[in-house]
Amino acid sequence: MNHDAGDLFGLFLHFLVLSLLAVGGAITTVPDMHRYIVVEHHWLTDAQFTASIALAQAAPGPNLLFVAVLGWNIAGALGMLATMTGILVPSTVLSLWVTRWGAQRRETRGVRAFTSGLTPLTLGLLLSTGWVLAEPYLRNPAHRWGALALIAVSIVAMLRTRLSPMWLVALGSAAGALGWV
Repeated sequence: MNHDAGDLFGLFLHFLVLSLLAVGGAITTVPDMHRYIVVEHHWLTDAQFTASIALAQAAPGPNLLFVAVLGWNIAGALGMLATMTGILVPSTVLSLWVTRWGAQRRETRGVRAFTSGLTPLTLGLLLSTGWVLAEPYLRNPAHRWGALALIAVSIVAMLRTRLSPMWLVALGSAAGALGWV
């Protein structure tokens, strides 16, 4: 798919803004990435979007790789450059500055309140990400029960055990490979 400079610049700007909203990591902004890429611009389908994230999450390396895969699937190397530059530059600069500033003021009431308030925000963003990724499978009758079973097993495992999430990723991969989901 050919994209003009305006599309690539818009993609870059959108990921630039998302970088500053990615409290808890870039994965927490997946719902808005989905809205922008799939719903608004139709650059990818639901299935392509979900597969891009699943592929990157299953691969070894940083959790952020899914942003590169999305960019690549939209517009090749230039799309990957736009998404990765947009998501990395602002958050990196801001993180370096805030870390230094916060370390000098870690015992102040405002810094303690801010860091305590990030926990529920991050959990909410992660839940919305999970919903966006699961919804296409939950809507499909052939995959609905398998997806619900995987969600239930994942919730129980994370709440009741100290099992590494990587085992749950492996379980989901196996279920997908066997056609259960």
